[in-house]
Amino acid sequence: MSRKHRGRGKGDPVTYAAPLPAGGVQLETFVPWTLVKRGYKKQVITPLDAPQEFLEQAAHDRQVRAAAQDTALMRALGLAYHWQRLLDEGRFASITEIAAAEGIDRGQVSKIAQLARVAPDIVEACATGRAPHLTLQRLARSAVPATWDAQRAQYGPIA
Repeated sequence: MSRKHRGRGKGDPVTYAAPLPAGGVQLETFVPWTLVKRGYKKQVITPLDAPQEFLEQAAHDRQVRAAAQDTALMRALGLAYHWQRLLDEGRFASITEIAAAEGIDRGQVSKIAQLARVAPDIVEACATGRAPHLTLQRLARSAVPATWDAQRAQYGPIA
C-alpha cells in the first residue's frame, strides 16, 4: 500500500507532506471513522455528527459481527435449508439419496434436515447471538416440534 493510501482501512490519522508555509507549521487532520461493509457496499461511520438512529444501527451491526456466526449450528442450518431446496426442486427424491450423495449416515442427515422446520425468529436469534443457550446438540437431541409455537415453548425464551 502506498503512503498516500495509508490509514484508509482503519481510520488512522494521515499526514500529507505539503509545502511548508512561511511559519513552518505542519497541518494534520484527524477525523475518527469506521469503515463498515454492508453487502457489497462500504459505509463510513463517523461518531461525531451521527444521528441517534445511526448510532443505534452501528451498535446493532457491531453486535451482529461480534456474534460467532460460523458455529456448528449455523453450518447445520445452512445444510438443512440447502437439502430442503434440493428436495423441493426434485434433484433428490429422499433423505436416503442425499445421504448417499453426501457420504453421510442417513440418521445424521435426517437430524440435520429437520432443522429446516425451525421457526424463522429462532433461526435469526441464533444467527445474531441472542440465543446462546440454543446449540446444535440441543436442537438435534429430539424431534423439532411441528408448530412454531411449540418450538418457542420447547426451546425457551429468545432474548
